[in-house]
Amino acid sequence: MRYLWIGTIVTLNLCASAISAGPALRRTGAPWPDTFLARVEALALIDTLNVRLLAASCTATEVLDKWCADHKLASEPVVHARRISGAEKPVSPEQRQRLEVGPEEEVTYRHVELTCGNHILVEADNWYVPGRVGTEINHVLTTTDTPFGRAVQSLKPMRENFSVEILWKPLLDGWELGPLPADRPEATLAMPWQLFQHRAVIYNYKHEPFSEVREIFTREVLAFGPP
Repeated sequence: MRYLWIGTIVTLNLCASAISAGPALRRTGAPWPDTFLARVEALALIDTLNVRLLAASCTATEVLDKWCADHKLASEPVVHARRISGAEKPVSPEQRQRLEVGPEEEVTYRHVELTCGNHILVEADNWYVPGRVGTEINHVLTTTDTPFGRAVQSLKPMRENFSVEILWKPLLDGWELGPLPADRPEATLAMPWQLFQHRAVIYNYKHEPFSEVREIFTREVLAFGPP
């Protein structure tokens, strides 16, 4: 039985793209049951999204637009940004170094939630250099809720991740060495709000850094329910 489950995990990881985007699959939006299979499926889907984001040379907005459409998370499957006002997060000396700006150069902070329909997919912190994005883009970023990736498309942005942190594991490390967790199909799988975090520097077509982002991906990326 143990080998059967291990084989299932390998198969699901290899076929994660089919699980995440297959048009023939019915998306019920039902709660995820607290079963071993559901944990494997959740793990495969989280890994799939994580890999797509890491492989993308653009910003996260494009990847999330496709994820939202593939999984029918909203009748209008387009990612929007909701600006959150409140406490500022000053740029640190280390961030200035990554952005290659001096101590006096202006760096603007923007905090948003990236949404698809009623689902908050990402909580994002963004520090960007207004002098490197231009007046028009800066106006869009400071006066509208346009997602950052969409606002800076004319700069041909290129994304380079420098940190990935997994904040929740559907299966704990070493699960394969002990008894399998007991299935509780009548219970809902308890997912924390935060699943994983990315930090990246965004470059323009001249390979000049103009933004640093910190993105926390929430359990709402799995709101479509189990396959």
